[in-house]
Formats: sequence, C-alpha cells, structure tokens
Amino acid sequence: MTELNARSIAETILDGFNRHYRIFLEITAAAQQRFADCDWTGQRQAASDRINLYTQRVVEATERLQREFGLEGEADEELWREVKLRYIGLLYEHKQPELAETFYNSVFTWLFHRRYYNNDNIFVRPGLSTEYLDDQDPVYISYYPTRQGLTRSVREILTACGCGVPFEDLTRDVRRLVRHVKKTRMPGLALRKHFHLQVLRAPFYRNKAAYIVGRAINGPVVMPFVIPVLNNGDGKAYVDTLLMDGDDIANLFSFARAYFMVETHTPAAVVHFLNRMLPTKTKADLYTAIGLQKQGKSEFYRGFLHHLAHSKDRLDIAPGVKGMVMTVFTMPSYPYVFKVINDYFPPPKEVDRKTVKRKYQIVKMHDRVGRMADTLEYSYAAFPIDRINDELMAELKQKCGKSLEFEGDKVIVRHLYIERRLDPLNLYFQHATAQQKENAIIGFGNALKEMAAANIFAGDLLYKNFGVTRHGRVIFYDYDEIEFMTDINFRRIPPPRTPEDEMAAEPWYSVAQNDVFPEEFGSFLLIDPELRKAFMKHHRDLLDADYWKGIQQDIENGLLRDVFPYAPSKRFRHIYGEE
Repeated sequence: MTELNARSIAETILDGFNRHYRIFLEITAAAQQRFADCDWTGQRQAASDRINLYTQRVVEATERLQREFGLEGEADEELWREVKLRYIGLLYEHKQPELAETFYNSVFTWLFHRRYYNNDNIFVRPGLSTEYLDDQDPVYISYYPTRQGLTRSVREILTACGCGVPFEDLTRDVRRLVRHVKKTRMPGLALRKHFHLQVLRAPFYRNKAAYIVGRAINGPVVMPFVIPVLNNGDGKAYVDTLLMDGDDIANLFSFARAYFMVETHTPAAVVHFLNRMLPTKTKADLYTAIGLQKQGKSEFYRGFLHHLAHSKDRLDIAPGVKGMVMTVFTMPSYPYVFKVINDYFPPPKEVDRKTVKRKYQIVKMHDRVGRMADTLEYSYAAFPIDRINDELMAELKQKCGKSLEFEGDKVIVRHLYIERRLDPLNLYFQHATAQQKENAIIGFGNALKEMAAANIFAGDLLYKNFGVTRHGRVIFYDYDEIEFMTDINFRRIPPPRTPEDEMAAEPWYSVAQNDVFPEEFGSFLLIDPELRKAFMKHHRDLLDADYWKGIQQDIENGLLRDVFPYAPSKRFRHIYGEE
C-alpha cells in the first residue's frame, strides 16, 4: 500500500508541475505575437500574470493531495522517502527535472512543518544532474563566418530569429552589424580557423524589444553578444544596436530588470549557455532572469548553505542609516542583505506590515526598468545562532521579536527579503570623487525619471534609500513608501498671501495625503553645493511639477516611454544616422 500511495502521490505532484509549466510556456510563447502587435501593455500584464502562476498551481496540487490522500498534520517520513524516490524515477527523461524538483519542495513545504525539511524528504540537494540536458533540437544554432563569410552568417542569424515580423530593411541591418563588428572588434584579436558563432534559437522578449542572444567562440575566448530588435510600429522590425561589452550585457540581465520571456523546453540548457557567456552571473541569477524565479530561489538557497559551510564570518547589522521599517543585516563575505520587517514603526511612518509586504509585491510584479532591485522572499529561514553577532541578535530581538523563533542552535525568521548588497548612495557620496559624485547624481535623477515612466514614484527620495552597483549604476531599494505615479497629486507651492505666511512655521496652504511639491525636493537633496550644481545642470526639470504631470499624462494616455537597457549613444540610429 505504501508503494502504491507513493507512486500515486509522486504522479499527482508531477501532474501539477506539468500543468504549471505548460501554462507558463503558453504565456511565454505568446510574447512573439504581442511583439508583432506592439501590445506593450499586454506584454507587461503577461509578465505580471506569469509570476502568479506558480503559487496557484502549488495550491491546486496540495489541495488535490489533501483531498485524495488525506495528507495533513504530521508527515509520514517513511512514505515520503519512498515518494521522493518514485518522483526521481519519473524525472529520468523529463526536460525540466530541476524545476519539477523545486515544485515538489514547494508542495511538501506547503503541507508540512519545517522540522521535516531535510534531504530525506525534499530536494535540499538536486536529485538529478542537468549538465548535458538538451531538447531534441539543440537550444542554439552554430554559424561559421570563416567558411561562409560574416555577412552571410549575420543575415542567416537575423532571418532565423523568428520575431514574428519581417525586417524593415534587412540588407541595411546586416550591413550595420557587419560594419560594427569590424569597427569594434578587440584590437589584435586574430580569428582562428574554427571561429564560430553560437546563437540561442529562441529570442528573449521584454517590454518593447526582442533580443537575439549569442556568443562568439574564438579558440579559448568566449565573447558574448546581444542584438536588440525593435518594432517600428508599422509591423516591421529593425536592429537597434549590437551589444558586445560584457558590462552592457550584464546590465541587460540585471537583478533590477523585469524577467525575460524566452520559450524553452529545456531551461537548464539555456542557463548553461548563458552562464558561459556571463560567468559573473550565478545560476540563481540566470534562472530568475528568464522568469523562473522559484528555481532561482532554490539555487540561491543552496548557494547560501554552501557559503555558510565554507565561511567563518558572522552576520552583522548592514552599514548605512538604520530604517524605521526594516532591520537589515549582512555578512562581510556575502554580497546580499537580509531585510526583516520590524514589529513597530515609529512616527512619522504611517504604514503597517501588510502595506509593506504589498509594496514589495508591487515591485516584484512591476517593470523595474533597471532601477529597482529585485527581492527574494523567504518564509521560515533558519540561521545558525553562533553566526549572528551579539549586536545584531539584540537588535533583532528588540525590533523583530515577533518574527523570530528559536529552535536549538538556530534562529528561525518567519519572513524576510533578500536583496543584492549595494553601496548606499549617502555613504557613496562621502568617499566619491567630484566626477563620481556627478555621475551618481545623474544616475539618481535618471532613476527617478525611468521609474516614473514605469508608473512608479519612489515616495521617499532620501539618498539612503538608493544604492550604487559595482558598475556605478544607481538603484532604488526601499519600497515601503512607493506609490503609482497616477495616484500622486503633483502641485506647485501657492504664493504666500501675506508676509506673515512666509514667516509662519506651518504651510499657509492645505496638504492632502498624496500631495507632492517637487520644488521642495532641493531643500533636502541638494544641500551639498557640488551635488546641487550637478543636479541643476542635468535634472532641473525634476523640481518642476509640470514635468511630473507630463509623465502622468503619458501614462493615462497609454503611452509607454522608451527606457533602453543600454546607453542611447550605442543605438545604430545615433551612430549611423538614418542611412
């Protein structure tokens, strides 16, 4: 009976996963038609819908298991060891075994208490290797310019990209790409006899663009490249640029951007391909980037356990100004921060715990336009007590005591967020050179503008809520006061009625909850003369209510402003004009 139940339970869980991935692929595959139709609103909505799929399918699977097998309360560990073995057997010829294992974990952890979370019952470690997994048709195609010529190879790559619309001027785009390769190729790089190009079969869709992703193999040298393709609005495609710089491509796959839509039956093969292109990105980063964020969480957690086992430093309070809403901690050797919602928010904060979680979920579901850090959300995360220093432990108990449980040598945090660790902008300014300051304040203003174009107003604009990446990019990471742009009332300060009005401690005009006065931004942002000079040179318009109202009007009219994940100066139209 145990064997029969184990096989049936395993099959039921796998049925749930297969249904999930089938729907996931249907939404993903439709990205091509949305690109062809210029349905940018639909593209964003589909990206949001796809994120919600996973939890819906997990709930369905757990309810079915409870209904058909009476699974609730205590876990029968002998039964579940057998279920796991049966499940591994079912995955032998499966194309997404790593995703199916993660789905299994989700179902199990939904059903049972965390004391059962060990490798006997769930996949703490992977059960199957995906190292050489591929589909019947390999995920990438190889081209050989040294045999057939670069021009012909490039033409074949564009023709095979399958974006769903014909090219506006294929000959022109091929010519530009070939010219750009010859002009920007690394000096002194001699092409070897077996030089070739490898290009992923499926385009990557996000927002208004389709991306052809590939790598050039020249002996031991691997050079990544990405070709962004745009729709001209009249049903024709054109190549916007060629990205070959590693930093540009890493930014394209940044944790601060929305997830790509790429149709693949073997995501492990795509991730393996990308990992060779982008060696600084982890498997967790890459699974997340292609919309498989639950798998990204699994890979991340495995990486964290590995780091704990191979390090000795302790968790400590993160540098920067302490927030009123979150307690933030990190580990010197680890490039991430952990954020726990405090039990109590002192005035003037008016949000509650539920609101904070809702705001973070908004960012997860929204287009982050390269300016808002993605977060990994975990429940019941365990940390060894001996790896937490005394100062941090005291602060966690004082501020987040309701979120903690203690079990033996571990402290369990019931709910937390994990983000990439950045250099807080206020601290960055303290050690930055004059040029770095100017670059950062330009990036700060651009972040506000690009977020606004995506219908997000940061709310709290203090520098402490923004960070600087290793590439010098300014990213927003504190979300408890964000609002949709369309919910804000941007106003000019009315002129004083009398001299007494000007001298009064309180404003002479009424202020409603969502009223914002942009001309006041300078009073707390631009105290440093160097920052003020740079800000007024590049972003004076941010102090004008009419600028913000103009963005609101575009949003209300359904106009999505272009936010390119690369510098406008890199666009072919900028480089080559309207040839």
